[in-house]
Amino acid sequence: MIDTRPFIRTLNDRPVAICGLGVSGLATAKALMAGNAKLIGWDDDESKRHMAEKENIPLFDFTFGGLDGYSALIMAPGIPLYFPEPHPAVQKAKDANVEIIGDIEILHRSLHGRRTVGITGTNGKSTTTMLVTHILNKANINAVAGGNIGEPVLTLKLPKKDGVLVLEISSYQMDLCPTFRPDIAVHMNVTPDHLERHGTMDQYAAAKERMLEGPGVAICGIDDSYSLAIYERAVKAGYRKTIPISVKKEIPGGIYVKDNMLVDHTGEQPMPIDNIADIKTLPGIHNQQNICAAYAVCVSMGLLPQEILEHVKTYPGLPHRQFTARVINGIAYVNDSKATNAEAAMKAIACYHNIYLIAGGLPKAGGLDGLEIYVDKLRHVFLIGQAMDEFAVWLDKVGVPYTKSYTLDVAVLEAHKHAQANRGEPGGAATVLLSPACASWDQFKSFEHRGDVFTNLVNSLSDEVTS
Repeated sequence: MIDTRPFIRTLNDRPVAICGLGVSGLATAKALMAGNAKLIGWDDDESKRHMAEKENIPLFDFTFGGLDGYSALIMAPGIPLYFPEPHPAVQKAKDANVEIIGDIEILHRSLHGRRTVGITGTNGKSTTTMLVTHILNKANINAVAGGNIGEPVLTLKLPKKDGVLVLEISSYQMDLCPTFRPDIAVHMNVTPDHLERHGTMDQYAAAKERMLEGPGVAICGIDDSYSLAIYERAVKAGYRKTIPISVKKEIPGGIYVKDNMLVDHTGEQPMPIDNIADIKTLPGIHNQQNICAAYAVCVSMGLLPQEILEHVKTYPGLPHRQFTARVINGIAYVNDSKATNAEAAMKAIACYHNIYLIAGGLPKAGGLDGLEIYVDKLRHVFLIGQAMDEFAVWLDKVGVPYTKSYTLDVAVLEAHKHAQANRGEPGGAATVLLSPACASWDQFKSFEHRGDVFTNLVNSLSDEVTS
């Protein structure tokens, strides 16, 4: 657990309020209570208030009572800050001139003294976070991953003083970081997502761009128009050494991929590093972008290029992101539960052939739009969750056969039967792919829960082929 006493000392004996008592809210409360902070908590969900009471967290509904005299309102990232309308606690904080922050800001103000790498982007940030952490540890640099992945940041066990914190940071979390900026800031990409929270693409991109402010190193994808604009503004601001990365074009001064070759052109001449096409745990062009970003981070920290690539090749893969759960009679069963939007699902679909796709869940804006270019890869789609009927309309339009499976257990069994019955199709080995293009919360606790259920279901399937 993080020692929060340096942060607590800045409060001048005034209490803090915690809004949202889920996993991160409870972790924040415990870390602050361990440092003898004065605090109260509240959650609109009665069941979460009961959980907080069991942890002896004092409760008070400050959405009515107000926050006069408090030093800070600590918000859970998922609670609306400004769109579609602020949570009542936000207005109470503004009325009382109380600062609104999150747990990553508390980590920063707790003066932990470690170098930080912050990684954001619509897609790829989890893989890049874990890939950077893997490379650094393999190179004997003690690195710990956290943030929007794994356990809450205030429960982390810090690396050694000369180690590194590698933080995946969502747009929600950056909205709650008025002063935290990482030593190395990585921005991957921006595609439509979370608009129900940010309202517009400009607001969404602005939340991510904030991480590149201040001194240090900035590593920035330039392959979409929003990210290119972010890169150009970062260069113009001049606060950071800014390194562009691309998988679409050659970029003097940056790091890019050309014909599957990773190229470092941060010096005077382009330097080919290695062919990265056949790294089995990092398939597809999207993972080539992840490799570019991880390489840029590690070379900025003094690692040698070939050393970095040697460790990239030993990366085991990220659970729930194109992770092969099992192979049955030559057919791969792939857990891509982390694909919570169409853009992410598209990246997985591009990597496979003869796909029996499981999709659906809590729908996001845009649905399956964008997948039209890959319909020839889809042999059959098995639909689940709230998005089922919406996705069925889209599939009718593009002429892809589908089954309304309703639930994941039914979808896995039906996809298994279809795939095994049609082994040997032209076009390459078949794949049963869970890549939902949806959030998970209609039927599951999280995308991790959904992926774990999928893996357990796949592991229970029989090897025998039945008609």
